[in-house]
Amino acid sequence: MNENFHRPYNLIAELTYRCPLKCPYCSNPLDLTNYTETLTTEDWCSAFEQAAKLGVVHLGLTGGEPSTRSDLEVLVKHASELQLYTHLVTAGMPIDAKRLAVLAKYGLCSVQLSVQDSTPEMSDTIAGTKSFDRKRVFAEEVRALDLPLVLNVVLHRQNLENLPEIISMASYYGAHRLELANTQYHGWALKNRAALLPTLDQLKNASRVVQDSRLLYPEMEILFVLPDYYSERPKPCMGGWAQNTMVITPNGRVLPCHNAGTLTELEFWRIPENSLEDCWTISPGMNTFRGYEWMKDPCRSCEYRERDFGGCRCQAFALTGDMNATDPACSLSPHHPEIEKARDESIQSAPSFVYRDSAKKTGGQI
Repeated sequence: MNENFHRPYNLIAELTYRCPLKCPYCSNPLDLTNYTETLTTEDWCSAFEQAAKLGVVHLGLTGGEPSTRSDLEVLVKHASELQLYTHLVTAGMPIDAKRLAVLAKYGLCSVQLSVQDSTPEMSDTIAGTKSFDRKRVFAEEVRALDLPLVLNVVLHRQNLENLPEIISMASYYGAHRLELANTQYHGWALKNRAALLPTLDQLKNASRVVQDSRLLYPEMEILFVLPDYYSERPKPCMGGWAQNTMVITPNGRVLPCHNAGTLTELEFWRIPENSLEDCWTISPGMNTFRGYEWMKDPCRSCEYRERDFGGCRCQAFALTGDMNATDPACSLSPHHPEIEKARDESIQSAPSFVYRDSAKKTGGQI
Protein backbone atom coordinates (compact mmCIF):
# COMPACT_ATOMS: atom_id res chain seq x y z
CA MET A 1 0.00 0.00 0.00
CA ASN A 2 1.12 3.55 -0.70
CA GLU A 3 3.17 4.60 2.32
CA ASN A 4 1.60 8.06 2.24
CA PHE A 5 -1.68 6.61 3.50
CA HIS A 6 -2.58 5.50 7.00
CA ARG A 7 -2.89 1.79 7.52
CA PRO A 8 -6.48 0.73 8.27
CA TYR A 9 -6.56 -1.34 11.46
CA ASN A 10 -10.32 -1.78 11.81
CA LEU A 11 -12.91 -2.98 9.30
CA ILE A 12 -16.57 -2.54 10.18
CA ALA A 13 -18.55 -4.93 8.00
CA GLU A 14 -22.19 -3.88 7.87
CA LEU A 15 -23.46 -7.21 6.60
CA THR A 16 -27.11 -6.19 6.48
CA TYR A 17 -29.49 -3.47 7.62
CA ARG A 18 -32.20 -6.02 8.48
CA CYS A 19 -32.91 -5.99 12.22
CA PRO A 20 -35.66 -7.26 14.54
CA LEU A 21 -35.40 -4.10 16.66
CA LYS A 22 -36.76 -0.64 15.84
CA CYS A 23 -34.56 1.52 18.07
CA PRO A 24 -35.29 5.25 17.72
CA TYR A 25 -31.58 6.12 17.90
CA CYS A 26 -30.48 3.72 15.15
CA SER A 27 -27.66 5.17 13.05
CA ASN A 28 -28.58 3.15 9.97
CA PRO A 29 -29.92 5.06 6.93
CA LEU A 30 -33.44 6.47 7.07
CA ASP A 31 -34.24 5.18 3.59
CA LEU A 32 -33.24 1.54 3.57
CA THR A 33 -34.58 0.99 0.06
CA ASN A 34 -31.33 2.42 -1.34
CA TYR A 35 -29.21 -0.22 0.42
CA THR A 36 -29.99 -3.54 -1.23
CA GLU A 37 -27.69 -6.33 -0.04
CA THR A 38 -25.64 -6.90 -3.17
CA LEU A 39 -22.52 -8.49 -1.67
CA THR A 40 -22.41 -12.27 -1.86
CA THR A 41 -20.64 -14.55 0.59
CA GLU A 42 -17.73 -14.71 -1.84
CA ASP A 43 -17.61 -10.90 -2.07
CA TRP A 44 -17.36 -10.55 1.71
CA CYS A 45 -14.69 -13.25 1.95
CA SER A 46 -12.67 -11.49 -0.74
CA ALA A 47 -13.06 -8.19 1.12
CA PHE A 48 -11.71 -9.80 4.30
CA GLU A 49 -8.71 -11.17 2.40
CA GLN A 50 -7.95 -7.76 0.91
CA ALA A 51 -8.42 -6.08 4.29
CA ALA A 52 -5.91 -8.43 5.92
CA LYS A 53 -3.36 -7.58 3.22
CA LEU A 54 -3.90 -3.87 3.90
CA GLY A 55 -3.06 -4.41 7.58
CA VAL A 56 -6.52 -4.71 9.15
CA VAL A 57 -6.43 -6.75 12.37
CA HIS A 58 -9.91 -6.14 13.83
CA LEU A 59 -13.14 -7.09 12.09
CA GLY A 60 -16.50 -5.95 13.43
CA LEU A 61 -19.46 -7.92 12.04
CA THR A 62 -22.44 -5.68 12.44
CA GLY A 63 -25.52 -4.24 10.73
CA GLY A 64 -28.49 -4.13 11.37
CA GLU A 65 -28.46 -7.58 12.82
CA PRO A 66 -25.68 -9.74 11.30
CA SER A 67 -27.22 -13.01 12.52
CA THR A 68 -30.09 -12.57 10.04
CA ARG A 69 -27.59 -13.70 7.39
CA SER A 70 -27.45 -17.46 6.87
CA ASP A 71 -23.77 -17.31 5.84
CA LEU A 72 -22.50 -15.80 9.10
CA GLU A 73 -20.71 -19.03 10.05
CA VAL A 74 -18.83 -19.07 6.74
CA LEU A 75 -17.76 -15.45 7.17
CA VAL A 76 -16.53 -15.98 10.74
CA LYS A 77 -14.61 -19.10 9.77
CA HIS A 78 -12.92 -17.38 6.83
CA ALA A 79 -12.02 -14.32 8.90
CA SER A 80 -10.53 -16.54 11.59
CA GLU A 81 -8.42 -18.36 9.00
CA LEU A 82 -7.07 -14.94 8.00
CA GLN A 83 -6.16 -14.34 11.68
CA LEU A 84 -8.54 -11.39 11.99
CA TYR A 85 -9.87 -10.65 15.47
CA THR A 86 -13.57 -11.17 14.78
CA HIS A 87 -16.08 -9.31 16.94
CA LEU A 88 -19.83 -9.87 16.61
CA VAL A 89 -22.14 -6.91 17.29
CA THR A 90 -25.64 -8.24 17.90
CA ALA A 91 -29.03 -7.64 19.45
CA GLY A 92 -28.98 -11.24 20.71
CA MET A 93 -31.71 -12.34 18.34
CA PRO A 94 -32.56 -14.24 16.16
CA ILE A 95 -29.26 -16.03 16.96
CA ASP A 96 -29.58 -18.97 19.37
CA ALA A 97 -27.19 -20.91 21.63
CA LYS A 98 -26.55 -23.66 19.07
CA ARG A 99 -25.54 -21.21 16.38
CA LEU A 100 -23.45 -19.16 18.79
CA ALA A 101 -21.53 -22.30 19.75
CA VAL A 102 -20.75 -22.96 16.09
CA LEU A 103 -19.48 -19.41 15.66
CA ALA A 104 -17.25 -19.83 18.71
CA LYS A 105 -15.94 -23.11 17.27
CA TYR A 106 -15.14 -21.34 13.99
CA GLY A 107 -13.08 -18.66 15.72
CA LEU A 108 -15.38 -15.87 16.90
CA CYS A 109 -13.30 -13.84 19.37
CA SER A 110 -15.81 -11.69 21.26
CA VAL A 111 -19.43 -10.54 21.35
CA GLN A 112 -21.04 -7.16 21.85
CA LEU A 113 -24.65 -7.26 22.98
CA SER A 114 -26.94 -4.23 22.83
CA VAL A 115 -29.33 -3.70 25.73
CA GLN A 116 -31.75 -0.79 25.89
CA ASP A 117 -32.50 -0.47 29.62
CA SER A 118 -32.45 -2.31 32.94
CA THR A 119 -36.09 -3.42 33.05
CA PRO A 120 -38.10 -5.51 30.56
CA GLU A 121 -40.79 -2.84 30.19
CA MET A 122 -38.46 0.06 29.41
CA SER A 123 -35.99 -1.98 27.35
CA ASP A 124 -38.75 -3.41 25.17
CA THR A 125 -40.38 0.01 24.81
CA ILE A 126 -37.14 1.57 23.57
CA ALA A 127 -36.36 -1.38 21.28
CA GLY A 128 -39.85 -1.25 19.83
CA THR A 129 -40.18 -5.01 20.23
CA LYS A 130 -40.14 -7.62 23.00
CA SER A 131 -36.48 -8.57 23.42
CA PHE A 132 -35.23 -8.03 26.99
CA ASP A 133 -35.68 -11.60 28.23
CA ARG A 134 -33.98 -13.03 25.16
CA LYS A 135 -31.02 -10.67 25.64
CA ARG A 136 -30.59 -11.84 29.24
CA VAL A 137 -30.52 -15.48 28.15
CA PHE A 138 -28.15 -14.65 25.28
CA ALA A 139 -25.70 -13.01 27.69
CA GLU A 140 -25.68 -16.23 29.71
CA GLU A 141 -25.02 -18.22 26.53
CA VAL A 142 -22.07 -16.02 25.64
CA ARG A 143 -20.51 -16.42 29.07
CA ALA A 144 -21.13 -20.19 29.05
CA LEU A 145 -18.86 -20.36 26.00
CA ASP A 146 -16.27 -18.24 27.82
CA LEU A 147 -16.42 -15.57 25.12
CA PRO A 148 -15.57 -12.00 26.22
CA LEU A 149 -18.84 -10.09 26.53
CA VAL A 150 -19.19 -6.37 25.84
CA LEU A 151 -22.49 -4.79 26.82
CA ASN A 152 -23.48 -1.69 24.88
CA VAL A 153 -26.21 0.59 26.21
CA VAL A 154 -27.11 3.73 24.28
CA LEU A 155 -27.89 6.44 26.83
CA HIS A 156 -30.48 9.18 26.42
CA ARG A 157 -33.06 11.13 28.37
CA GLN A 158 -35.39 8.14 28.75
CA ASN A 159 -32.94 5.76 30.46
CA LEU A 160 -30.25 7.87 32.16
CA GLU A 161 -32.12 7.84 35.46
CA ASN A 162 -31.73 4.05 35.50
CA LEU A 163 -27.96 4.12 35.11
CA PRO A 164 -27.14 2.51 38.52
CA GLU A 165 -29.42 -0.43 37.66
CA ILE A 166 -27.97 -0.67 34.14
CA ILE A 167 -24.43 -0.93 35.52
CA SER A 168 -25.50 -3.50 38.11
CA MET A 169 -27.18 -5.50 35.33
CA ALA A 170 -23.98 -5.46 33.26
CA SER A 171 -22.02 -6.83 36.21
CA TYR A 172 -24.64 -9.53 36.75
CA TYR A 173 -24.40 -10.51 33.08
CA GLY A 174 -20.64 -10.93 33.52
CA ALA A 175 -19.68 -8.23 31.03
CA HIS A 176 -15.95 -7.62 30.64
CA ARG A 177 -16.68 -4.15 29.30
CA LEU A 178 -19.67 -1.83 29.54
CA GLU A 179 -20.00 0.82 26.85
CA LEU A 180 -22.30 3.58 28.03
CA ALA A 181 -22.67 5.19 24.64
CA ASN A 182 -24.37 8.56 24.87
CA THR A 183 -26.48 8.98 21.76
CA GLN A 184 -24.79 10.38 18.68
CA TYR A 185 -27.37 12.29 16.66
CA HIS A 186 -27.27 10.71 13.23
CA GLY A 187 -29.88 8.78 11.27
CA TRP A 188 -32.95 7.99 13.35
CA ALA A 189 -31.39 9.57 16.43
CA LEU A 190 -31.39 12.99 14.76
CA LYS A 191 -35.01 12.45 13.81
CA ASN A 192 -35.75 11.67 17.49
CA ARG A 193 -33.39 14.23 19.01
CA ALA A 194 -36.07 16.11 20.95
CA ALA A 195 -37.14 12.88 22.67
CA LEU A 196 -33.60 11.63 23.33
CA LEU A 197 -31.40 14.60 24.23
CA PRO A 198 -30.75 14.60 28.00
CA THR A 199 -30.42 17.57 30.30
CA LEU A 200 -27.08 18.75 31.65
CA ASP A 201 -28.17 17.77 35.17
CA GLN A 202 -28.84 14.22 34.01
CA LEU A 203 -25.37 14.00 32.50
CA LYS A 204 -23.65 15.43 35.59
CA ASN A 205 -25.43 12.90 37.77
CA ALA A 206 -24.54 10.11 35.33
CA SER A 207 -20.87 11.08 35.48
CA ARG A 208 -20.93 10.76 39.28
CA VAL A 209 -22.65 7.38 39.06
CA VAL A 210 -20.01 6.11 36.63
CA GLN A 211 -17.14 7.29 38.81
CA ASP A 212 -18.60 5.54 41.85
CA SER A 213 -19.37 2.39 39.86
CA ARG A 214 -15.80 2.07 38.61
CA LEU A 215 -14.82 1.57 42.26
CA LEU A 216 -17.71 -0.81 42.95
CA TYR A 217 -17.07 -2.98 39.89
CA PRO A 218 -13.28 -2.97 39.31
CA GLU A 219 -13.52 -6.22 37.31
CA MET A 220 -15.54 -4.47 34.58
CA GLU A 221 -14.24 -1.72 32.31
CA ILE A 222 -16.82 1.07 32.13
CA LEU A 223 -16.64 3.50 29.22
CA PHE A 224 -18.58 6.76 29.41
CA VAL A 225 -18.14 9.71 27.09
CA LEU A 226 -20.15 12.93 27.13
CA PRO A 227 -22.35 13.46 24.06
CA ASP A 228 -21.18 16.02 21.49
CA TYR A 229 -24.02 18.37 22.35
CA TYR A 230 -22.56 19.00 25.81
CA SER A 231 -18.85 19.09 24.95
CA GLU A 232 -16.88 22.23 24.21
CA ARG A 233 -14.60 20.36 21.81
CA PRO A 234 -15.84 18.07 19.03
CA LYS A 235 -14.70 14.47 18.79
CA PRO A 236 -12.52 13.32 15.91
CA CYS A 237 -14.66 11.33 13.49
CA MET A 238 -13.66 7.65 13.96
CA GLY A 239 -10.25 8.82 15.17
CA GLY A 240 -9.93 11.06 12.11
CA TRP A 241 -11.45 10.86 8.63
CA ALA A 242 -10.13 7.72 6.87
CA GLN A 243 -7.24 7.43 9.32
CA ASN A 244 -7.51 3.85 10.53
CA THR A 245 -11.12 2.62 10.17
CA MET A 246 -13.14 1.65 7.11
CA VAL A 247 -16.81 0.70 6.81
CA ILE A 248 -18.30 -1.51 4.10
CA THR A 249 -22.06 -1.20 3.61
CA PRO A 250 -24.37 -4.05 2.52
CA ASN A 251 -24.20 -2.81 -1.08
CA GLY A 252 -20.40 -2.73 -1.12
CA ARG A 253 -19.77 0.97 -0.63
CA VAL A 254 -16.53 1.63 1.24
CA LEU A 255 -16.80 4.56 3.67
CA PRO A 256 -14.68 6.18 6.40
CA CYS A 257 -17.57 6.05 8.91
CA HIS A 258 -21.12 4.77 9.28
CA ASN A 259 -22.83 7.95 8.12
CA ALA A 260 -20.54 9.24 5.38
CA GLY A 261 -23.04 7.99 2.83
CA THR A 262 -25.25 10.95 3.78
CA LEU A 263 -22.65 13.26 2.19
CA THR A 264 -24.26 12.95 -1.21
CA GLU A 265 -21.76 15.22 -2.97
CA LEU A 266 -18.92 12.79 -2.31
CA GLU A 267 -17.95 9.87 -4.54
CA PHE A 268 -17.18 6.68 -2.65
CA TRP A 269 -16.24 3.53 -4.53
CA ARG A 270 -17.65 0.04 -4.18
CA ILE A 271 -16.37 -3.47 -4.00
CA PRO A 272 -16.14 -5.76 -5.92
CA GLU A 273 -16.11 -3.29 -8.83
CA ASN A 274 -12.95 -1.78 -7.32
CA SER A 275 -10.26 -3.27 -5.12
CA LEU A 276 -10.47 -2.51 -1.42
CA GLU A 277 -7.04 -0.87 -1.60
CA ASP A 278 -8.22 1.55 -4.30
CA CYS A 279 -11.41 2.28 -2.35
CA TRP A 280 -9.25 3.17 0.65
CA THR A 281 -6.39 5.04 -1.00
CA ILE A 282 -7.63 6.79 -4.14
CA SER A 283 -11.41 7.02 -4.07
CA PRO A 284 -12.34 10.73 -4.18
CA GLY A 285 -14.61 10.58 -1.13
CA MET A 286 -11.98 8.99 1.08
CA ASN A 287 -9.48 11.73 0.27
CA THR A 288 -11.80 14.72 0.61
CA PHE A 289 -11.11 15.30 4.31
CA ARG A 290 -7.72 13.72 4.76
CA GLY A 291 -5.14 16.23 5.93
CA TYR A 292 -5.94 19.86 6.66
CA GLU A 293 -6.08 21.65 3.30
CA TRP A 294 -9.86 21.40 3.17
CA MET A 295 -10.27 23.31 6.43
CA LYS A 296 -11.42 26.87 6.71
CA ASP A 297 -11.29 29.03 9.82
CA PRO A 298 -11.73 28.63 12.70
CA CYS A 299 -10.46 25.05 12.11
CA ARG A 300 -7.55 25.93 9.82
CA SER A 301 -5.81 28.09 12.42
CA CYS A 302 -7.00 26.15 15.50
CA GLU A 303 -4.48 24.59 17.87
CA TYR A 304 -6.78 21.54 18.21
CA ARG A 305 -7.01 20.73 14.50
CA GLU A 306 -4.59 17.80 14.80
CA ARG A 307 -6.66 16.33 17.64
CA ASP A 308 -10.25 16.70 16.45
CA PHE A 309 -9.73 17.18 12.67
CA GLY A 310 -12.55 19.72 12.62
CA GLY A 311 -15.00 17.32 14.23
CA CYS A 312 -17.65 15.24 12.48
CA ARG A 313 -18.26 15.98 8.79
CA CYS A 314 -21.60 14.19 8.82
CA GLN A 315 -22.84 16.20 11.80
CA ALA A 316 -21.63 19.43 10.22
CA PHE A 317 -23.56 18.61 7.06
CA ALA A 318 -26.71 17.46 8.86
CA LEU A 319 -26.91 20.63 10.99
CA THR A 320 -25.60 23.28 8.58
CA GLY A 321 -25.88 21.87 5.07
CA ASP A 322 -22.13 22.42 4.63
CA MET A 323 -19.89 19.39 5.05
CA ASN A 324 -16.82 21.68 5.18
CA ALA A 325 -18.13 23.66 8.14
CA THR A 326 -16.67 23.46 11.62
CA ASP A 327 -18.66 20.88 13.59
CA PRO A 328 -21.37 22.87 15.43
CA ALA A 329 -20.54 20.87 18.57
CA CYS A 330 -17.39 23.01 18.84
CA SER A 331 -17.86 26.13 20.93
CA LEU A 332 -15.72 28.03 18.39
CA SER A 333 -18.03 27.19 15.51
CA PRO A 334 -20.21 30.02 14.17
CA HIS A 335 -22.97 27.38 14.05
CA HIS A 336 -22.68 26.46 17.73
CA PRO A 337 -25.99 28.26 18.50
CA GLU A 338 -27.69 25.40 16.61
CA ILE A 339 -26.55 23.08 19.39
CA GLU A 340 -27.64 25.45 22.13
CA LYS A 341 -31.04 25.83 20.46
CA ALA A 342 -31.45 22.04 20.27
CA ARG A 343 -30.69 21.72 23.99
CA ASP A 344 -33.29 24.37 24.85
CA GLU A 345 -35.95 22.84 22.60
CA SER A 346 -35.34 19.37 24.05
CA ILE A 347 -35.91 20.58 27.61
CA GLN A 348 -39.21 22.17 26.62
CA SER A 349 -40.65 19.19 24.74
CA ALA A 350 -41.22 15.48 25.25
CA PRO A 351 -42.42 13.96 21.95
CA SER A 352 -42.99 10.28 21.38
CA PHE A 353 -40.43 8.13 19.58
CA VAL A 354 -40.48 7.74 15.82
CA TYR A 355 -39.33 4.16 15.52
CA ARG A 356 -36.92 2.83 12.93
CA ASP A 357 -39.00 1.29 10.16
CA SER A 358 -37.53 -2.21 10.11
CA ALA A 359 -40.29 -3.40 7.82
CA LYS A 360 -38.79 -1.69 4.78
CA LYS A 361 -37.21 -4.03 2.29
CA THR A 362 -33.44 -4.06 2.34
CA GLY A 363 -33.07 -6.76 -0.27
CA GLY A 364 -31.80 -10.27 -0.04
CA GLN A 365 -32.24 -13.06 2.45
CA ILE A 366 -28.62 -14.26 2.39
